[in-house]
Amino acid sequence: MFDALSDRLKGVYSGLRGRGRITEENIAEAMVEIRTSLLEADVHLDVAKTFCDEVQQKALGAEVLKTLKPADVIVKIVHDELIALMGPVDPKIPFVTPGPTILLMAGLQGSGKTTTCGKMAKMLMEKAKRPLLVAADLKRPAAIDQLEVLGAQINCPVFVDRDNQNPVKVCRAGIKHAKKTDRDVVILDTAGRLAIDEDLMDEIAKIASATTPHQIYLVLDAMTGQDAANTAKSFNARLELDGCILTKFDSDTRGGAALSVKQITGKPIKFIGVGERLEAIEEFHPDRMASRILGMGDILSLVEQAQRHFDEDEAKKLESKMASGDMTLDDFVAQLRKVRKMGPVGELLKKMPGMGDMMGDQEVDEGELVRMEAVVESMTPKERANPKIIDTSRRRRIAKGAGADPSDVSAIVKQFEPMRNMMKAMSGQSLMQRMRMGSQFSQMAAGGGMPKLKGSSKAQQRRPNKKDRRKGRKR
Repeated sequence: MFDALSDRLKGVYSGLRGRGRITEENIAEAMVEIRTSLLEADVHLDVAKTFCDEVQQKALGAEVLKTLKPADVIVKIVHDELIALMGPVDPKIPFVTPGPTILLMAGLQGSGKTTTCGKMAKMLMEKAKRPLLVAADLKRPAAIDQLEVLGAQINCPVFVDRDNQNPVKVCRAGIKHAKKTDRDVVILDTAGRLAIDEDLMDEIAKIASATTPHQIYLVLDAMTGQDAANTAKSFNARLELDGCILTKFDSDTRGGAALSVKQITGKPIKFIGVGERLEAIEEFHPDRMASRILGMGDILSLVEQAQRHFDEDEAKKLESKMASGDMTLDDFVAQLRKVRKMGPVGELLKKMPGMGDMMGDQEVDEGELVRMEAVVESMTPKERANPKIIDTSRRRRIAKGAGADPSDVSAIVKQFEPMRNMMKAMSGQSLMQRMRMGSQFSQMAAGGGMPKLKGSSKAQQRRPNKKDRRKGRKR
């Protein structure tokens, strides 16, 4: 989301570092650039102005001009101010005893509210909670059906009352049902509108009054920029929000909503949606987000994602294979799949300190990873265990089964041995290091270390025969 803003800020700091001496005038010029960067990121004008004024005041007050590395001090000040701009935030949900804890989800149509309800339910189930989804969006066609489908995907019950057109009564009945069925969290999916109007506000206010939710979350679309902050301000005037959930955070948007919401409304962002998958939701941490904006990575979020997807027992078995050098292509592909489940590989790499700068504009083609898996799946168990036995005839058979070229199979086999040796050398490392290694292999597979399999069918990539070459000479 913050790629453009990060690039602009890096340019500002590079300019400061390139100067032999920094003056108050240099700092003022840098602040103009930073303000422009924030406005281009669709940050609210008042927020951008206040932010730059604070940074400039603290930069001068910290005697930046006398330090050995003044540009680095300014980076630190900007980092701290970004944290202050988006925080403080406590994303933890205050569960009550006896339950159920009631979570009211509000928002406009198209913000991803119903999908976010499903994501919240899945996240709570991973924390040993027993949520109940309540379908109280009675305005949008198929909203109830969508929530039922999401509930079925994560094995979470959904309370539905299709005969009742009063959302207040549906929510009350849902809470009553939760108590009867021993559910400890109730998630109310309420109706939205295309825009804020009085009917919407009246309905959501009545639901809040009748159900007395323990937390009220407003679901906002990150792609709406600073308009999201204005929407939050209007909802907060009627509902007294506890926090916001920003969806589509993985989209190619400018990030103005994330930097404006807290300052405009006084209500923090508590969760962010980082993909379409139901597990693609994260707690929002201002310090980690500030680090990502400044290109410093986000190791803690990466570790938390890894812990959700890597089984400790399986990791120990894999470590034993790595130490003995017995790792097979089956093991490698299994780890590759787990890394991909954590999210787009390119985004994972950017969370590692320094990787964003190393990657530059290079993008990881997820399709290449899928095609590489197809090549491995076309091998027999014996071939996956010992790729050295793959001769010319085997390569042709594997390539035909995967829709690839024999040269692609050769490249995979050739690359696997040095990767297995690297894994053996790194055995005994921590979960974080294993995850880092898996991401590096993913980058190799998609960015150049492995063959480019895209559109590499035998018919497309066959070498020109003598007849073709003769035709070329005639032309």
